[in-house]
Amino acid sequence: MRQGLRDWAELLRISALFTVPGDALAGAASAGLRPDRRTALAVGSSLCLYEAGMALNDWADRAEDAVDRPHRPIPSGRVKPAAALAAAAGLTAAGLALAHRAGRPAGLVATALASTVWAYDLRLKHTAAGPAAMAAARSLDLLLGATATGGTVARPSLLPAAALGAHTYAVTSVSRHETQGGAVAAPLAALAGALTLGALTARPVPSPGSRPAPADLARAGLAATYAATAARPLLHAVLNPSPPLTQRAVGGGIKAMIPLQAALAARAGSVRTAAALAGLIPVARTLARKVSPT
Repeated sequence: MRQGLRDWAELLRISALFTVPGDALAGAASAGLRPDRRTALAVGSSLCLYEAGMALNDWADRAEDAVDRPHRPIPSGRVKPAAALAAAAGLTAAGLALAHRAGRPAGLVATALASTVWAYDLRLKHTAAGPAAMAAARSLDLLLGATATGGTVARPSLLPAAALGAHTYAVTSVSRHETQGGAVAAPLAALAGALTLGALTARPVPSPGSRPAPADLARAGLAATYAATAARPLLHAVLNPSPPLTQRAVGGGIKAMIPLQAALAARAGSVRTAAALAGLIPVARTLARKVSPT
């Protein structure tokens, strides 16, 4: 990879990009729908808005990063601040355009999502509302997939959206300590939350009939994979809340998004979507070794 492309890959955290498509796909599955062209538009919109948030985040934090993380692309001089801001604006516009092509309801959800992303990066990140804003963004991203595919927000999609939001809230709370370390409460709460969410996701779905065995096995296996992926680095951060281990806990929480999305899709009965998302897990892990997701 050429150095310029590597710098932008680091700025945009492309290893975390694989955690994004599952939001829309899990949203479509939660609504009881098969992915279609409008789902693809929602995925494209999500990818653009996620990367817009990454670029805007580093632009907004450039002064702080110059002290705490001078190796980042902007403070090190490898990416100009104006270029990062322009990328954030352009990607936001592209994301909104793609969502509106999927229909007006999807466009409205994407507008709310983009507004949340910009509000978080520019105003809310260092406030008590920061984790809630990030949680709202992930929940909205899943609802974007459901709305784009079905034309409206389906009530069954609200619980999976809340699950993704809860996980995101916990990971964001831990990330607030990744440069300084020393915090035990946040990773401990996140650890308890991951184990609880994994157990709840693995539970059989109430049904008057019997669910297919493949869906049961997929749901349980993916929920266990989610819990293990998130819990192990969080436990290390609890035992030793140093900056490196706290950062690993954040990275583990980001990577755990994919098995959680897959487990939610399996819980909705969409085994094919769950299998497709599970296929992204090793790819994301491999890329994370080359480009940090945090």
